Amino acid sequence: MSDNRQAGAGADTAAPAQTEALEAPGGQEVLLEYAGICKTFPGTKRNVVALDQVTLSVRRGEFVSLVGPSGCGKTTLLRITNGLETANEGTLALEGRVLSGGSQDMAYVFQDINLLPWRSVVQNVELGLEARRVPKAERRERAMEMLEMVGLADVASAPPYTLSGGMQQRVGVARALAVQPKVLLMDEPFGQLDNFTREALQVEISELWAKLGTTIVFVTHDVDEAIFLSDRIALFQPNPGRLTDVIDVDLPRPRTGYEVRGHRRAIELRSHIVNHLGVGTGAAR
Repeated sequence: MSDNRQAGAGADTAAPAQTEALEAPGGQEVLLEYAGICKTFPGTKRNVVALDQVTLSVRRGEFVSLVGPSGCGKTTLLRITNGLETANEGTLALEGRVLSGGSQDMAYVFQDINLLPWRSVVQNVELGLEARRVPKAERRERAMEMLEMVGLADVASAPPYTLSGGMQQRVGVARALAVQPKVLLMDEPFGQLDNFTREALQVEISELWAKLGTTIVFVTHDVDEAIFLSDRIALFQPNPGRLTDVIDVDLPRPRTGYEVRGHRRAIELRSHIVNHLGVGTGAAR
């Protein structure tokens, strides 16, 4: 199990004791730290403990996937990271600064694409830049740069409802990347796509990550997807939602030049994950 230090939730609040850059094993700088994160939702018959004492550190430039069955708190942890939910206990820190209420250094890609149908593709990509009051000319330049990067510059003026589901999700990725986040949060972004489109987008995300060096925290139920994309995989179990293991994906990169699923080490990793989470869980499918 890898080094698992922790941190908490949102907008930048100085934490004097944590302002120096931390280092993970191997000399990599810790960018995002979860420490003792707890989250409980009140219920009619009983309270639901979505997260119980989750401690995890994410290194700068790392691709970390959160994997586990439904109800184990993966999305809740992502929403706490982005300030959409508030932890009951624990802290979240970005670059050694404790957060409270979200950070403009993060961007979120939802499973539901949420594009505005009355705006063109490029205008949808500009949304986050508008919220940050980026000047109009710079907004358009950065939006077009991202559309070029995801291969959609030629449909920049089209309404999003004319695009396929995979193309719409690429617009969502371009919108998130346009704000140049330090951390990109992705919540099962390919969960509603067919297998062919899903695998194509996995390759694109892997290539974008390698090119940009953005730190990515990625939620998925798909074990093979997590193995293909990740540097490390954090395994979660439910009742209560908790982090139970973190494994290194020690497969050579780039992973587009060989059949990852057939690689002996990938088979071993998949077996470990499925056995750890329990056969028959959503994560084991």
